[in-house]
Amino acid sequence: MSQNVDGAGGFFYVLQDALRILFVDDDPILREFAQVHLTTDSAEVLVAQDGQEALEVLREIQPDIVLMDLEMPRMDGFEALTRLRADPAHERTPVIVVTGREDVAAIDRAFQAGATSFVSKPLNWRLISYQIRYVHRACRTEQTLRAEAEAATGALADLCAAGSRFLSATLSAAPGAKAHAAPYLEALEAAHQQAPPRRAG
Repeated sequence: MSQNVDGAGGFFYVLQDALRILFVDDDPILREFAQVHLTTDSAEVLVAQDGQEALEVLREIQPDIVLMDLEMPRMDGFEALTRLRADPAHERTPVIVVTGREDVAAIDRAFQAGATSFVSKPLNWRLISYQIRYVHRACRTEQTLRAEAEAATGALADLCAAGSRFLSATLSAAPGAKAHAAPYLEALEAAHQQAPPRRAG
C-alpha cells in the first residue's frame, strides 16, 4: 500500500482521493506491484497487459487516470495514446507514461501523442503516488475551470441575445433613441465577437 510514517508516527495514504487507476504494462510483476502499492481504501487499481487490452478496458470504464508503459506487444503505448486521444470520451483523461525509456525521442513522441506526464523506471512507488495525486488534482481543477468558463460563455451569449432583442423592441417603440443606443449596441457586438464558441454537447 502507498503508506508511510508521518511526523506523529502514524501511517497515512498518499492516495486519499476516490480514484480509479488503470495501470498498463506488459510486465506481470509490475502490474501486481501496482495493485499492491497503489490500492488504498479510496483508490482502485485496474490493470491491462498492453495497449490493445487497455483500449478494451477503456470502452467499458472511465478511469480517473491512466499509467501506461510505452514498449508493449500487440499495441505499444504510443499507438494506444494516439487512439485514446482520438476518442472524445477519453481526450482529456490524464495519462502518465511509465517507461524504461528516457531518451529525447521517446519523451517528445509521448507528449506529442497526448501524455500528461512522464515517469521513468525503475519506479519509486511512493514518488509515483504523489505524481498521481498531483496530476489528478491538477486535471480536475482544469476541468472545473473549463466548465466554469464554458458556463460563463453561455451566460454571456444569452445576455447578448437578450440585450439585442430588448434593443430592437425599444428602437421599434422609440426610434429617436437610436443615437443613445448605438454605444450599447457596439458593446453587445464586441462582447459577442470576443466570446469563444460554445463546445458542442
